[in-house]
Amino acid sequence: MTGSATTTPTAPTVTPDRTTGRRVVVVGAGVVGLGAAAEAHRRGHQVTVVEQASGVVGSSVQNFGHVCTTPQAGDARRYALAARERWLSLGSAAGFDVAPVGTHVVARTAAEQRLLGELAAERGPDEVRLLDAAETREAVPVRPGPVVGGAHLPLDLLVDPRAAAPALARWLESRGVTFRWRTAARAVAPGRVETTRGVLEADVVVVAAHHDLDRLLPDLAEEVGLRRCRLHMLRVAPATPHGLATPLLTGWSMVRYAAFAACPSATDVAAELAAGDPAAAAWDVNLMATPQGGTLILGDTHARADDAPVFQDEEGFDVLLRLGRDLFRDDLLGPAPRVVERWQGTYATAPGREFLLAEPAPGVHVATVTTGIGMTTGLGLAADVLDRAGLAA
Repeated sequence: MTGSATTTPTAPTVTPDRTTGRRVVVVGAGVVGLGAAAEAHRRGHQVTVVEQASGVVGSSVQNFGHVCTTPQAGDARRYALAARERWLSLGSAAGFDVAPVGTHVVARTAAEQRLLGELAAERGPDEVRLLDAAETREAVPVRPGPVVGGAHLPLDLLVDPRAAAPALARWLESRGVTFRWRTAARAVAPGRVETTRGVLEADVVVVAAHHDLDRLLPDLAEEVGLRRCRLHMLRVAPATPHGLATPLLTGWSMVRYAAFAACPSATDVAAELAAGDPAAAAWDVNLMATPQGGTLILGDTHARADDAPVFQDEEGFDVLLRLGRDLFRDDLLGPAPRVVERWQGTYATAPGREFLLAEPAPGVHVATVTTGIGMTTGLGLAADVLDRAGLAA
């Protein structure tokens, strides 16, 4: 079996704590793993989550907190719409804020506004409400310069990424889901997960280890070309109250998402962005911002490799700050914005796919989001994974 391993015969066996339903072991406590745990628990199964860290510390807390529903297409759109409902219901149950504020998009060229119009024509005003230049400047604190229009995407959500996933884990634990923190999965095989604290018996194993899938199932990861995508990200304290109430996307964002990329004008927008700012294009920028606690999260760049060294080139941060100053009004960021934090985000990536769903051994189900839409789709992916595993709703 691809990536399967044989466990040592002397390892002790640990049985999940609950005594009803089938035994489900989830490897990984990121959004995908927590979504699978929540859905399996809702369906009445015994759930144990194995996580090598002492809490939720990975991609699920390193991101913008943007549940980017409307720009998705295909399976990602289906998962995103399902995830949206789960974010709202789980936020209410687990006590973390989920703001249904939508997303604003600013168009600074005629081609970008044309692209927005094309998606609006496809999706309709319930998903894409077009704005003129004056309405855009009134809605978001952008420079009055080259703004030709924009849009509001009302289905999108905003959460605090540092609060949401940890709160969900605490709530699940309070509801009877067992968490094995600081416990690494060493091998998975039909009916069992070998961990650094012994063996867990399982009827179904869900591997939601994200980019660390290559540590657990290296053959499968190599087969699909799984790598790590590294990001430059910033949290900036504006000089004055920023007035941004929703996530904000730009042309650099539009060309990254499948729904926009399928529209006729996407090629024109990508070409004019690359020609107008080769340095930003070289960093594979997605210029976007989200408001978080009086600050702005600003990002991001993209670089793909097998590993994710911690060392980051300052030029990536410089490019983002330059683009941010060019986007927002002077009274917000000014010539020298105060950077509160810088960090390297990391997520799993694989060429030509947004998701990796596989069953490398009987009863072992891999669920990995292989692009930067884990917060958007991860909770919706869970039901699909459990259906594939034969765990009825």
